[in-house]
Amino acid sequence: MNSIEVEDLTKYYGDFCAVDHIDFDVESGEFFGFLGPNGAGKTTTIRMMTGLSTPSKGTVRIMGFDISKDPIEAKERFGVVPEASNIYEDLTAWDNLNFAGELYGISRSERRSRAAELLDAFDLSEFKDKKVKGFSKGMRRKVTLSMAMIHSPDILFLDEPTSGLDLHSSIKLKEILRDLNGRGTTIFLTTHILEEANALCDRVGIIVRGRLAAVDAPEKLKRTIQASQSVEVSFDPAVPGLAFDLEDLPAVTSAEKKGDKWKLLTHDPSLVAASLFEYVNSRGLKIVSINTLGPSLEDAFLAIVNDQARGGGSR
Repeated sequence: MNSIEVEDLTKYYGDFCAVDHIDFDVESGEFFGFLGPNGAGKTTTIRMMTGLSTPSKGTVRIMGFDISKDPIEAKERFGVVPEASNIYEDLTAWDNLNFAGELYGISRSERRSRAAELLDAFDLSEFKDKKVKGFSKGMRRKVTLSMAMIHSPDILFLDEPTSGLDLHSSIKLKEILRDLNGRGTTIFLTTHILEEANALCDRVGIIVRGRLAAVDAPEKLKRTIQASQSVEVSFDPAVPGLAFDLEDLPAVTSAEKKGDKWKLLTHDPSLVAASLFEYVNSRGLKIVSINTLGPSLEDAFLAIVNDQARGGGSR
């Protein structure tokens, strides 16, 4: 059985169609990413899927339960981590988790055990008796995540879960999510960090202007633009303003600076690499590193979004 089934889901605000007749399924135990540019309809879709907004048309089933007709049964089976924290600032971290567990009908002993486990996992044990209003944004995020997981849900909806987290906390969260997913939890993730989706997700759906433009595994989406390859190179010394020089090299279609590296888009990486060695010798430079790269999920995402902007159909 699919964990999530979305059929003909549509949302109008007056004459504006925010979500336009979309269909997709999420398999049980799948890590599914939901991507799209700002204003594409991601948040509206999640609000309908979790029962916070009523669809203009269409159906969402959670573990077989229609979210509109059987909201209690459906909501008992998922946890939600909204982009903005939904914690109670005048309660302690411990009380927030126990209150969430009580709302889900978990026994006192079980919710205390789960609360202790989650606070420890997120390095919050020493702050468990402090009021949340004194927490940093990252700490609040951890409490919000813990509250969503207190009842060990079948499905976890995550809206930009690493927002506000430091690098260590972000890595720790991804480890926890992989572990949860490995134990059978279905995870529905929205994120603007495309490499995060690439590293975590079995499949991703891309929504553009309210329409579902693509649903597939990240590697399969990349292969749709396989002709697009690149050479990534860094120089010593790191000379600024090389874009025009690099774009003039044979087979280079564009040059973009990425931190201390340059990304050269090409259809012939071997020719570009040979040209680069000639170029650095003529300029008295050294190549610190050079790598040939296939298309990234970001490349595939941009290609799909641009295709839709030009009026292309769904993939």
